[in-house]
Amino acid sequence: MSGSPVLRPVKLKREGDQLVIDWSDGIRTAVTWQTLRQQCPCAACQEQRAKPPDPFRVLSPRELAAGAPSPVQMLPRGYYAYQIIWNDGHDTGIYTLENLRKMSQVVSSASTAKSSS
Repeated sequence: MSGSPVLRPVKLKREGDQLVIDWSDGIRTAVTWQTLRQQCPCAACQEQRAKPPDPFRVLSPRELAAGAPSPVQMLPRGYYAYQIIWNDGHDTGIYTLENLRKMSQVVSSASTAKSSS
């Protein structure tokens, strides 16, 4: 058993083109929606990323109409992950809290907030 506390999001907020997360350890991170969509953890997306790029791939009308990646909904999945429903109709990616933290960039921490006051 580990003595370290369980890392949990305290607050999730959509800020422009990114997801900002305040974590239980006082760290605030941010990740763009485009990064989240490109790094979708579902099996189909992982398989697609493993293939060489197809320079002749034609976007579907739905993909064209969707435009830039944007979440339609974020649903908690237990206490460990979120499922993101995307504006292009994709909805099978389950983003674990661990992966969200790894994909995100630190914006600030409790210690930097205290030192700037």
